[in-house]
Amino acid sequence: MSNNRFVQWLTRTKLGFFTLVLILFWLKTYWIYVNKFNLGAVGPMQNFLLLINPLPAGMLLLGIGLFFKGRKSYWIIIIIDLLLSIWLFANILYYREFSNFLSLSIIKTSGSTADNLGKSIVGITKPSDFLAFIDVLIVVILLATKLIKIDIRPLKLKVTSLIEVLALSFMGFNLLMAQHDRSGLLTRTFDNNYIVKYLGMNEYAIYDGFKTAQTSAQMAKANVSDIKSVRKYLKANYVKPNPEYTGVAKGKNVLVIHLESFQQFLIGYKWKGKEVTPNLNKIYHAKDTISFDNFFNQVGQGKTSDAEMMLENSLYGLQSGSAMSSYGTSNTFESAPAILSQKAGYTTAVMHGGAGSFWNRNNAYKSFGYQYFMPLSYYVNKPDYYIGYGLKDKIFFDQSIKYIEKLPQPFYLKMITVTNHYPYQIDKKNQTISKTDTNDETVDGYVQTAHYLDQAIGELMKWMHKTGLDKNTLIMFYGDHYGISGNHHKASAQLLKKESFNDFDNLQFQRVPLMFHMKGLKGKIDPTYGGEIDVLPTLLNLLGIKNQDTIQFGHDLLSKDAPQLVAQRNGDFITPEYAKVSGSYYYTKTGKKIVDPDKKLRTKLSSLSNQVTTQLSLSDRVIDGNLLRFYKPVWFEKVKPSDYDYNKEVALKKLDSSSNKTSLWYKNHKKTTQSKFKTDAPELKNKSAK
Repeated sequence: MSNNRFVQWLTRTKLGFFTLVLILFWLKTYWIYVNKFNLGAVGPMQNFLLLINPLPAGMLLLGIGLFFKGRKSYWIIIIIDLLLSIWLFANILYYREFSNFLSLSIIKTSGSTADNLGKSIVGITKPSDFLAFIDVLIVVILLATKLIKIDIRPLKLKVTSLIEVLALSFMGFNLLMAQHDRSGLLTRTFDNNYIVKYLGMNEYAIYDGFKTAQTSAQMAKANVSDIKSVRKYLKANYVKPNPEYTGVAKGKNVLVIHLESFQQFLIGYKWKGKEVTPNLNKIYHAKDTISFDNFFNQVGQGKTSDAEMMLENSLYGLQSGSAMSSYGTSNTFESAPAILSQKAGYTTAVMHGGAGSFWNRNNAYKSFGYQYFMPLSYYVNKPDYYIGYGLKDKIFFDQSIKYIEKLPQPFYLKMITVTNHYPYQIDKKNQTISKTDTNDETVDGYVQTAHYLDQAIGELMKWMHKTGLDKNTLIMFYGDHYGISGNHHKASAQLLKKESFNDFDNLQFQRVPLMFHMKGLKGKIDPTYGGEIDVLPTLLNLLGIKNQDTIQFGHDLLSKDAPQLVAQRNGDFITPEYAKVSGSYYYTKTGKKIVDPDKKLRTKLSSLSNQVTTQLSLSDRVIDGNLLRFYKPVWFEKVKPSDYDYNKEVALKKLDSSSNKTSLWYKNHKKTTQSKFKTDAPELKNKSAK
């Protein structure tokens, strides 16, 4: 077809008009993806999917207009294009303010972040945002000037149907390629940016609508009697906390250090005669540290978000997906930040050198009651500062000082590190220990990133000592989940110098560190078996805060009556005596498989398994049914997410308030302590990261 004939086909036939609108919509949408959103497409596959993903949904939706006759067909196509453009425009504005995409739950919730956006819509709008409507404008002008002639001839039904079938096929092909590049894309739901990057803006809307409807249906079934059964179970299984440790950290700051993908075996581990984590080793064995050597991660598909859900709420992550992503915006919670703020006047904050939208943190943290959330947008980010999922840990800590010192005390602060994250790669200038030699590409870099994280911890601890902040701070270190998965048995065996590595060994490998470090604390290495579900009750007892009337599934790990039954999200478990892995039972101490147990042992094992199933299902019921909307302790005020604003200017203005007289900055005569933080980060030599 010659160029002239092709132009005539585009401007004088209905199918040509549809094609023209689709092409304009596609090009406009791709331009917006690249210029208005921070989707982080990396590599040929992700960039290819980002390029093509506007087409399937555009073809499907615009194709609806082809089923109509005459002029109506043209106007239906234009109206659909206009609606899609409005959706894009609204998301441009929302994304600029909140680094996330609009969801049905946000739109439906009155007094939420959508309202805050409405108040400042004029201030955040840029002239180039209106390019979201450029294709609609072009088409309307072409019609008005009659450069496009309306073709009133009807299209055959088989032609229009074929277009819709092709669109659906194209959509399926896109999904298959996306799943190949990012497994678990739709089931784990770790970031809405990923859905848009891989599948597209309109597919995200469909996905979000499905998840919202699913969530609403589950919540609609729930009622007051459900929470009564949960409370009855918790009351029957309540374990009194250890009075010896009750309130030993009362009134102290709490600094929670999130050790990304950090496994227990790294403590004391040496490679080629060199300690991988010398700073953490020292803290672990210190006389004023309570360390747990049988502490297990209990995460499911939600990985880090599951760990956060357990630490902040003593509720398990979900069997499928991420509770923070699926329910963090809509649910009522009784979380650590809200409890500490209401019960003891704590300032609560999270600092993270990664995207605020990841795991829906920018919404979930508001539901948890965090007063401050400082994600990547609060930090200076240069190409060599960032690796994998966020700022390198040394740079993250260095830049965080100016925020930590401004926090009113006592504070509850969580700092999320990311450098020790899969795929465990670090640039050469930051490699200060050699890789292991298992010949497993995923595993061998693990010691390098763990060593870097440990060095960053050492720098932060020195700053705390120099400023005196360590004297009135309880520092909690925890590993969120495994770093080396169960798919690397051979390499894991080599690391541990074992002849073999089976599924039982992999369950043992789920140990992660938990340490409470504070000047004057009566330290010890505690052999109690426990997991992330138990952290909040343990922490609250150390702070002297009673929590018997809250909905928490964990127990004080320091209690002499701790049940020591550690559930895994898939129903497996481990105790000091027995373990269940993939339907088989083992003796914990020997790793020997239990074959033909007698009646008494069968009953015992069955009882343990039933306890795990009951606990997991009741926790799921609390989250799926949003049961905490039906119950709260008398003293607790339900959290209103609309009370929190994570806008950087608002937060910094609040931190700089003259009434902030308990902060480290104020106590240092309103002078920064930044100079007391020393880092050997090569990126910061002769540079400023203020």
